Amino acid sequence: MLTQEKSQKRNWKPIIKELEAVLGKKGVIKRREELITYECDGLAAYRQRPDIAVLPKTTEQVAEVVKICNKYSVAFIARGSGTGLSGGALPIAGCVLIVTSLMRQILNIDLDNQRVVVQPGVINNWVTQTVSGAGFYYAPDPSSQIICSIGGNVAENSGGVHCLKYGVTTNHVLGLKVVTANGDIVDLGGQVQEMPGYDLTGIFVGSEGTLGIATEITLRILKSAESICVLLADFSSVEAAGAAVSDIISSGIIPGGMEMMDNMSINAVEDVTAMNCYPRDAVAILLVEIDGLDVEVTTNKQRVIDICKQNGARNVTSATDPKMRLKLWKGRKAAFAAAGHLSPDYYVQDGVIPRTQLPYVLQEIEALSDKYGYKIANVFHAGDGNLHPLILFDNSIPGELEKVEEVGGEILKLCVKVGGSISGEHGIGADKKCYMPDMFSDADLETMQWIKLVFNRKGLANPEKIFPTPRTCGEAARAMNQKKFENVDRF
Repeated sequence: MLTQEKSQKRNWKPIIKELEAVLGKKGVIKRREELITYECDGLAAYRQRPDIAVLPKTTEQVAEVVKICNKYSVAFIARGSGTGLSGGALPIAGCVLIVTSLMRQILNIDLDNQRVVVQPGVINNWVTQTVSGAGFYYAPDPSSQIICSIGGNVAENSGGVHCLKYGVTTNHVLGLKVVTANGDIVDLGGQVQEMPGYDLTGIFVGSEGTLGIATEITLRILKSAESICVLLADFSSVEAAGAAVSDIISSGIIPGGMEMMDNMSINAVEDVTAMNCYPRDAVAILLVEIDGLDVEVTTNKQRVIDICKQNGARNVTSATDPKMRLKLWKGRKAAFAAAGHLSPDYYVQDGVIPRTQLPYVLQEIEALSDKYGYKIANVFHAGDGNLHPLILFDNSIPGELEKVEEVGGEILKLCVKVGGSISGEHGIGADKKCYMPDMFSDADLETMQWIKLVFNRKGLANPEKIFPTPRTCGEAARAMNQKKFENVDRF
């Protein structure tokens, strides 16, 4: 592992010269003030400025950059739009950051076979915009879909509000062109859903940049539903909303999406968006989207309304008009941003629990809030039990980040305790790696490391991510409180 001191001693001049020969001077960012842009991803509490950032536009350029990094034993980290929330694109000292944001071409559209081929810098929402006129869409829709990139979605195996019925990114990736950790260009998967041999595409999706860099992605697109209806049910207790979720699924209905927000999140969203469509006095609201054939939607809509009312819903409103449906979803997708209205800083976690454990886990999260003295807003993918508790704090107060990390860790351990997972869609990254032993045995982790070594033998591709190190999860927070040495005249 490279230390800050070794980073400062490295002679970057020959490396920069070779990188510029491949990318041109404009494709290599080396000025200290310009590198500030890349010192963190969406987990902004943790920061480390990269030594160099590069902006390739083609697969071949990415491969040449990786070969140069191998030649000089320099760690490299891939970064898309930088919206990740687990520190997966967090630089380390002495690294080259490979930024794919200029690789934003949609290379091929094949509507007959329901697939598109894109570069990793293509924004998630662009895919649906490109094919919607022909009656298709791309199902995975993270809340950040208007800014997050497909490459980052592949790295983290991102989900979204519609993953309950349609699955996460891995369910929609047919094939990948990948630059391996030693600079080779390989093709994984193909043009069809099922390919013979080992499922290397499945291994790569969600590997968080530790196995290589995807430079072309073949995506599966879906035909738009004949009919769509969004229901908004408000409840006077979280337990009642949670019971409605379980009853809807147990009835055999699989909604396109099913989301829950608590009162704190509801009011934060209304304060910021001023939509006036979420009842401010509700303890919890449930958003349920039903899609499919007209007759199916009509039938299931009434069944969902009945189930919600049987579980104590005060009101259930419905929207079939596209503009109104979008308005209802807008509030949910603005929840993370709206949390900034409540507090100077917030720390978002991402865990998964069985749906039946929702009432218990939410009570335990409330108890942790009382114990540690931090307000926690809850917004989550209720249908598949993917929680996103937002812990509100003030990072300007010394020691606060370490305490908030501890709260977040307790929530993750709670998820594992009830039979869940420490990540649903945000990945492990630098943030949650020390909690991997809480979920996996030593043999499990060793097996994963063997897979990593096959692809990434030198350990240069996104080091210090996913797997635990001898240091603890508080390492990043403590590092933020130390004065970092910066050499202005490196170049």
